[in-house]
Amino acid sequence: MSFPDRKETEVRRMLEGPHPVLPPDLAGRATERGRRILRRHQFVRTVGWLLLFAAVVAFAVWAAIVEPWTAPPPTDTTPPLEGW
Repeated sequence: MSFPDRKETEVRRMLEGPHPVLPPDLAGRATERGRRILRRHQFVRTVGWLLLFAAVVAFAVWAAIVEPWTAPPPTDTTPPLEGW
């Protein structure tokens, strides 16, 4: 049989003791903080989607103007190498 761990004994002693008094408005403050965090996350998510949409539109406009798919095919020979 092993002896109880010192940390385990401390935790058990703390849990058996008197519990601290909580402020009466703790639930209201926690709820409001949670709402603020959710709004912030929603705002960041919306901005991210808008930036992605803007990038897709910018790429589509660039592709429509430049038409990279119509580039001339590469040459079959390489240019002469001079000056070596």
